[in-house]
Amino acid sequence: MAPSTIFKATTEIKTDIKFKSAGSGQKLTESVGEKAPKEKSNQLALRQPRQGPTNEAQMAAAAALARLEQKQPRARGPTSQDFIRNQVRKELRTEATVSGSSEAPGTNMVPEPKEEVSTHLVVPGVYFTCPLTGAILRKDQRDTRIKEAILSHFSTDPVAASIMKIHTFNKDRDRVKLGVDTIAKYLDNIHLHPEEEKYRKIKLQNKVFQERINCLEGTHEFFEAIGFQKALLPVPDQESPEEFYVLSKTALAQLQSLERHKEQLLCAEPVRATLARQRRVFQPSPLASQFDLPSDFFNITAEEAKREQKLRSEAVERLSMLRTKAMREKEEQREMRKYTYTLLRVRLPDGCLLQGTFYARERVAALYSFVREALQSDWLPFELLASCGQKLSEDENLAFNECGLVPSALLTFSWDMAVLEDIKAAGAEPDSSILKPELLLTIEKL
Repeated sequence: MAPSTIFKATTEIKTDIKFKSAGSGQKLTESVGEKAPKEKSNQLALRQPRQGPTNEAQMAAAAALARLEQKQPRARGPTSQDFIRNQVRKELRTEATVSGSSEAPGTNMVPEPKEEVSTHLVVPGVYFTCPLTGAILRKDQRDTRIKEAILSHFSTDPVAASIMKIHTFNKDRDRVKLGVDTIAKYLDNIHLHPEEEKYRKIKLQNKVFQERINCLEGTHEFFEAIGFQKALLPVPDQESPEEFYVLSKTALAQLQSLERHKEQLLCAEPVRATLARQRRVFQPSPLASQFDLPSDFFNITAEEAKREQKLRSEAVERLSMLRTKAMREKEEQREMRKYTYTLLRVRLPDGCLLQGTFYARERVAALYSFVREALQSDWLPFELLASCGQKLSEDENLAFNECGLVPSALLTFSWDMAVLEDIKAAGAEPDSSILKPELLLTIEKL
């Protein structure tokens, strides 16, 4: 679309908003001073509160911006169309928050209070869910609260708690695997040779035990939970006894339980807090593509991010000409590592916005699942388009940072038109409501 056509379309939208805001009996070219009778020009009059843009006007503005975003080709740097689009966003945002123009001097009118402009910080930060308690945790609370939950679990299930402690409290995964495999070998020997006493005793000062097991948190709790007891036993050719773990007779009589505990130990994974999606639904808004992210979303400070963005915007064309392919690829990798999380919004056919938080390295399939869970007709196939018009395939094994969808992005939802035609041909109609009813009850204004 040519810039002149874009400008004309957006001018019509702005005129429509301004016309509906002005009220009946008033021309768009008429100022407030001209509208007032001459005989009352010296009297103070309170301005009548003007109505904000109607829902139809807001949805028209949102739709216009959606068309602009989808039709713009991906560019390496700022273009005239980018400038027009940004200008339209700025003007629509201004008119949506404070309708009308400023007073002309000499009208002697009482100024109308201006509405406070939102900062669009629509997500307070990055939050996580504890898988053991269901508690919502801040990023800086994750490790501490999960450790507390694991330790409290010892009172109800000491075997499971000790296994969780081994896999979660010890960060060196190679060392954990070596220790776990060694414990499994001890238990296999007991299971294969239950009548031999030597396999039921483990010398704590043994070199293998010290290097592979004693160094790991949670291993002593595990041995005691499955039926081992500490005892001082004589050692041949030594005057003083040494400390051993000895399997109790009760545990020896329940070899199947030992085998089950061994499998639990081998198959366990670290307990990790899961990223809270913080799902929110917003009404149609021309601010859909406006994001103000908290510092949690960045591996660098917000000031550093703004400074780097400014430098890139100013020099992107020059640098693209001077850099080699290897240099560009290296920079792209560095850019991808800057963001750990991304905030994604999906604009639905009715204009509503579905928002969620994701890891920057999650796959596109995670977004498809997130959207599908929110749909009334979750069985219907659909597509997601990036702002540049690029279709994101659910089957492709691409991460968000590989698609340029970090640290935030607005995508567009569309049904599979071929399937919709088949449904209509069969005499049926898809649900009129796109989102599930319980989500519509939580809808907010952006």
